[in-house]
Amino acid sequence: MNMKKVCIVGASGKLGQYMVQHALDRGYEVVGVCRERSVGKLDAFKGRITVIPGATNDREAIKKAVAGCDGVLTVLVPWGVHQYSSGTAQAVLDHARPDARLIFSCGWHITMDGQDVYSWTSRAVVKAFGWLGRLARAVDIDDQVEACRRVFASDTLWTVVRGSDLEEGESQGLPVWSRHVGDPILESNITRRVDFALFMVEALENDELIHEAPAIVGCQAPSALANNTVS
Repeated sequence: MNMKKVCIVGASGKLGQYMVQHALDRGYEVVGVCRERSVGKLDAFKGRITVIPGATNDREAIKKAVAGCDGVLTVLVPWGVHQYSSGTAQAVLDHARPDARLIFSCGWHITMDGQDVYSWTSRAVVKAFGWLGRLARAVDIDDQVEACRRVFASDTLWTVVRGSDLEEGESQGLPVWSRHVGDPILESNITRRVDFALFMVEALENDELIHEAPAIVGCQAPSALANNTVS
């Protein structure tokens, strides 16, 4: 597909703003979706993108935003306890064009085939974070898992990009990836946020990533430099 127009769901966040810039750099027409109170965070792009205010799980806002888009980039955030991630994913799956490329972001804790290998510390952190988040009614990791389950089960042209820990800083280039957490290439567990966004945008036109859930790490991370092959 000749990518011309893309929608970025969650455009006002740090990752979203980087994706907006990468998309504009490629000459795409950009439509961004963000909560009404966050629209001001996109002022740097005023006049260059279309902004649709609304919650990212607002089906009508998503329907309006994805209309005519060749690709949709979606930040799946696990905020709240009201099925925010799964509602967002379902709205995108239901309303995007059947031939649109759909790219979703999440963390390494998501597994597509159960073949990922996690350290006991990472499992403990996810479990504790999920428990505390639900207790505070602030985060629901299980809902992000459900969102990705729906994506994996759909017959759309999806890719789920699973990010490592993120840091700020200048771009180091396109991250490297593996199909499974536990691959030595991922051991460093660090990626620049600007490069996570770069991978998301690059995935729009990479057909090899259709129906893949790449786990990524920065291309300059020690583990990537030592094991620079895709598995």
